[in-house]
Amino acid sequence: MSSTGRRRPPTIHDVAREAGVSRGTVSRVLNGGHNVSPASADAVNAAIRRTGYVVNRHARSLITGRSDSVAFLLTEPQERFFEDPNFNVLLRGCTQALAAHDIPLLLMIAGNEPERRRISRFITAGHVGGVLLVSSHSGNPMAERLVKAGIPVVACGKPLGQSRMLAYVAADDRDGAREMVGHLIRTGRRRIATVTGPPDTPGGVERLAGYRETLAEHGMPVDERLVVPGDYSRSSGEAAAAELLRRAPDTDAVFVASDLMALGVMTALEQAGRRVPEDVAVAGFDDSPAALDSRPALTTMRVQWDRMSSEMVRVLLARIAGEEPSAVILPTELVRRDSA
Repeated sequence: MSSTGRRRPPTIHDVAREAGVSRGTVSRVLNGGHNVSPASADAVNAAIRRTGYVVNRHARSLITGRSDSVAFLLTEPQERFFEDPNFNVLLRGCTQALAAHDIPLLLMIAGNEPERRRISRFITAGHVGGVLLVSSHSGNPMAERLVKAGIPVVACGKPLGQSRMLAYVAADDRDGAREMVGHLIRTGRRRIATVTGPPDTPGGVERLAGYRETLAEHGMPVDERLVVPGDYSRSSGEAAAAELLRRAPDTDAVFVASDLMALGVMTALEQAGRRVPEDVAVAGFDDSPAALDSRPALTTMRVQWDRMSSEMVRVLLARIAGEEPSAVILPTELVRRDSA
């Protein structure tokens, strides 16, 4: 008891004594549990609960030279963060998953080269312990810079051209696209167009590949007039639909690579006097909050955003603990509503 009558907080030595293990064993448990037997880990965790020990993260960062915070790094312009609901859902899920480990999350946005340089300096100076990299385009230098600096990184989506050096968690974009296009074919649609994502993103590449493969399997040659690129924004969906109607007015279905773009497609179709789904079926991808804003309700492919978030955090913590990069592919699910 101190002279002020306050009890000192428990230390790592108290936990080790309570658990009957060495201080080094307690330290390994606190840093990921590697090279610790299950019985010892259980004893340490029980001792932590009994003693009320709380990690002094500031002191540990001084010793290890590594921050215990994690960056949520979005490589898109700032306005996209506010427009696209997927980013907010993913951010919330990652925040909650990290909170279970008492790790704070820092939101960073690097949509241009000056922002990338500034954020690269901040991260590589040791201000964060790892990075959740979201919406990385091929050719974007951020991933390579961070990996070369020894920063643990996990990408959301399969990184184009970098899948061997980066850990990642992704939805099965190609299989999801195949299932959705197959659904449109089964409902009798024959002039099926697609609005793709950007060709330098994994979703843009994989979902287009699934579209092409499924048409070919059903003996339906791909008409390139029915393939129009978008950038995942609602306005690009509107512009793409207007272009499709100009190129191929007999289009009877549109597979859209994101829900937000699908809302834009439906707006353009309505303005052109086309009924959904009677004249043109519309199908999206993501099952984001945007899918619930459409009239009629949007048929889409569900991405497991909550699981995506928790898996990204799990893989990143494993990388921080020294494990090799790994890949997780999550299945998608067809959600049938009124638009297709």
